[in-house]
Amino acid sequence: MQFTYYGHSCFEVEIEKKKILFDPFITPNPIAGSVDISKISCDFILVSHGHEDHIADCITIANNTGATVVSNYEIVTWLEKKD
Repeated sequence: MQFTYYGHSCFEVEIEKKKILFDPFITPNPIAGSVDISKISCDFILVSHGHEDHIADCITIANNTGATVVSNYEIVTWLEKKD
């Protein structure tokens, strides 16, 4: 298992060649200012809740990677309307 911390609530776990990104708050996060989200690859994005500091880059990263977003009903329904 490999763990990558991007700051605040955002981190990535790689297990058996699958990458899971948790709470993608990178672009507006000053701690993660050097991270280029276009270079992030992941298979799944898990979003714990809909606050901006947990979901800010979800749509962009999901579109760039084709990752499956896993979250609660309200967030997934909101994201479906954003496509």
